[in-house]
Amino acid sequence: MPDPTRRSFLAAAAAAAAVTMAQSPQRTDPPTEAGGGKRLLILGGTSFLGPAIVRRALERGHTVTLWNRGRTNPGLFPDVEHLRGQRRRPRPDHPDDPAQDLTALADRTWDAVVDTNGFFTGEVEDVGKVLAGNVAQYLYVSSLSVYRTLEVDATPVDEQSPLCECDDKYRQDMGKDYEFYGALKRYCEDAVVAAFADAATLVRPGYIVGPGDTSDRFSYWPARFLRGGECLAPGDPDNELQFVDVRDLGAWIVHLVEQGITGPFNAVGFDGRISTAEFLHTGKGTLNHGCTFTWVGDDFLVENGVTAWGEMGCWTPKAKNGRAANARALAAGATFRPIAETIRDTADWVRNERGDRPWRAGMTADRERDLLAKWKVR
Repeated sequence: MPDPTRRSFLAAAAAAAAVTMAQSPQRTDPPTEAGGGKRLLILGGTSFLGPAIVRRALERGHTVTLWNRGRTNPGLFPDVEHLRGQRRRPRPDHPDDPAQDLTALADRTWDAVVDTNGFFTGEVEDVGKVLAGNVAQYLYVSSLSVYRTLEVDATPVDEQSPLCECDDKYRQDMGKDYEFYGALKRYCEDAVVAAFADAATLVRPGYIVGPGDTSDRFSYWPARFLRGGECLAPGDPDNELQFVDVRDLGAWIVHLVEQGITGPFNAVGFDGRISTAEFLHTGKGTLNHGCTFTWVGDDFLVENGVTAWGEMGCWTPKAKNGRAANARALAAGATFRPIAETIRDTADWVRNERGDRPWRAGMTADRERDLLAKWKVR
């Protein structure tokens, strides 16, 4: 999700329907398939979170249909049904885009749809109109960025906290620095609720991490542990971390569909508090006891242009590090594996599958050495 310090949206309360849904989880009708398996339509399904959902659904005996453009990892899941289409509306600045095509979704029924790639209000509305009446539950993967702010001192953001807005809910761009991302995800939520009412499930993740994460925001640390030596440890050792392993999120999304659980949920870990120091020492103990940590203050990092969850993974300055309450998610069956497992498995992916493509995030070894030297003589 975009850095919350960049957001400057106007405040807005949650839509009345979303507030109603926040009071308590509701359930849709039970599965209709013989033997208890559900018929699931996945919009997207072939990039990072999507495969985690599909694999879990297949493990659980559900029947999966994928609907997407066929451009990202088209060879995945050859044994499931693939439908082709295009949800993007025509854009004047992208004249070469294919025309919107939802025909493959028409006149079909599924027990539930999981929408992993809805970013623009009108396009979610368009899909909702085609599927309304033919799908019993619509689960939309949203974002913590829908909240007006995450920068709170003591009170965690919960599902009834104020949501952000922008000047045009039908705009088709995120803005130069993704400043409209959160508001547009909020309006996509509104579109789902308008079409499906109490059959809508809104899942709001923060940082999704684990094997296959090409953003490199988390992968930096398993790679850094493997390299060993003196590590720049960012900020306050007691600063709280929240993220979710992609496999835990995928499994929980399938659980929500299996149980027909609806409403909005903050999809963040953990079942308990994890500090930066606990995270770093777990990584050291899991991957490389040769690591040492030199703790460098927030102010110094900010003054030297280090970006949170960009150049420095798993770090936000403590003064701006908001928290999201996850009590509703825990009550609805969310579970979280030990962070040692996420660290180890991500390290294996970095070594064996990531390849040698340039890193999109994370601090270079030279930059780390320069900052450590500067910190020690300050």
